[in-house]
Amino acid sequence: MIQIASPQIGKEERDAVDRVLRSGIIAQGPEVAKFEEEFAKMCGVKYAVAACNGTTAGHLVMLASGLGPGDEVITTPFTFFATASVVMMAGAKPVFVDVEEDGFCLDPEKVEAAITDRTKAIHPVHLYGELADMPSFLKISEKHNLLLIEDSAQAHCANSWEGNAGSFGKAGWFSFYPTKNMTTSEGGIITTNDEEFANKCKVVRAHGMTAQYQHTEFGYNYRMTDISAAIGREQLKKLPKFNSRRRKIAEMYNSELSDLVVTPKNRRGHVFHQYTIRTEKRDQLKEFLFDRKVNTGIYYPSLLFNYPSMEAYKSSCPNAEILIKEVLSLPVHPALSDSDVFEVISSIKEFFK
Repeated sequence: MIQIASPQIGKEERDAVDRVLRSGIIAQGPEVAKFEEEFAKMCGVKYAVAACNGTTAGHLVMLASGLGPGDEVITTPFTFFATASVVMMAGAKPVFVDVEEDGFCLDPEKVEAAITDRTKAIHPVHLYGELADMPSFLKISEKHNLLLIEDSAQAHCANSWEGNAGSFGKAGWFSFYPTKNMTTSEGGIITTNDEEFANKCKVVRAHGMTAQYQHTEFGYNYRMTDISAAIGREQLKKLPKFNSRRRKIAEMYNSELSDLVVTPKNRRGHVFHQYTIRTEKRDQLKEFLFDRKVNTGIYYPSLLFNYPSMEAYKSSCPNAEILIKEVLSLPVHPALSDSDVFEVISSIKEFFK
């Protein structure tokens, strides 16, 4: 079976974990601090704050932003659950706005039309590894004096407009789940250029402590372990190669499939966490490929406001409603050989004969 995802863990990561285990410091310690420094440098920001997963990183961002009851955060319903759940965890309200007609990311024009006197932040998602239209969102956020928070969970080192994912707004937050472009097994991280904001995240991450047993405010245990950070440091070294291979595979798909399905645009720094096509025959194609031992994924089969916990925030998003019926993600991870890629291509061509 050609898998939809395959974490690339090598000897370097295993040796790094062994080094940490032998050190005796396996909770948050020096490896986390080094990983934060190295990740911040990669993103082109001054500060990074590691967390135990992407959702906790997102929650910390919302809390450090001062968001709470009565505040509205504009975001997309066509994304993973955590994009909106971290808003709700802070007590704020997600306001769902439609995506672009020619892509998968939040539509800036529709966002501006949705701003009210309760709007406090815009929360675009760099979906599938493609940067959202950040120049437009920067203009809108500055015009209306709003926070700009980037959900960068799928966009490690996506770069465009002389900036990286996580470097444009007040803060960005990333996930290191095993299927992502790089992993720490489980983990997340926050990026920002604001020292006070970073320090706030660090305090809330560790039970609200500014010093041992000095709990100056309410907090959580959202800390990353040195074991995870050690894996992340090795993965970070490999990330450029991983992303380059993903982009190469995407080029191969685009050159062979564009006459058969709607292929994704290679724009805005895309790092192809997912290579996602569109076709009205999505379900039939998925079944056909599975029978030929090609695993695919549907990201996402529902809009967030269709889930019971978010149905109170339902809105009109016609472009996104079409996407949930048509999107299909093909294998694009760096472990794929060229022959694997051409097997996927030939199977799709056979389906459309």
